[in-house]
Amino acid sequence: MSQKVRVLFVCMGNICRSPTAHGVFRSLVEKEGLSRLVTIDSAGTHAYHVGSAPDKRAQATAVRRGIDLSDIVARRVETEDFDLFDYVLAMDQDNFMALSEICPAERVDKIQLFLDFAPQMRTREVPDPYYGGPSGFERVFDLVEAAAQGLLEEIRQRHL
Repeated sequence: MSQKVRVLFVCMGNICRSPTAHGVFRSLVEKEGLSRLVTIDSAGTHAYHVGSAPDKRAQATAVRRGIDLSDIVARRVETEDFDLFDYVLAMDQDNFMALSEICPAERVDKIQLFLDFAPQMRTREVPDPYYGGPSGFERVFDLVEAAAQGLLEEIRQRHL
């Protein structure tokens, strides 16, 4: 393989779901010794939290599961991301549609729902935990961990 596989996780504000996916997938890639082959980032479809750290509840849930999100800083998706990344993974249908609206027509095949990599979870959307309690963040982690495994298998089969 001549270049890195590049993965971008996307939710609305880039402070709950997508940084969680970013951190979980980064940790998995590091444990598998593949960091030099895979680049990981996250972004939001809206600019609400640009420059902010991940939600404190997401960070607390991550720490309990041995994942560090503290270096992740929220940013907004940019049109160039569709050229830079091989996988642009939306956390839910609303963000999938928002990405589709700004994506150049020749790049729409890069946009997927992240949970399509975890069909065993029987849902296609990672629910937004922002307005809920701690159990919502735990659920997000369960879903993200399952999809991260499936995504890594896909990348191994197709790219590595």
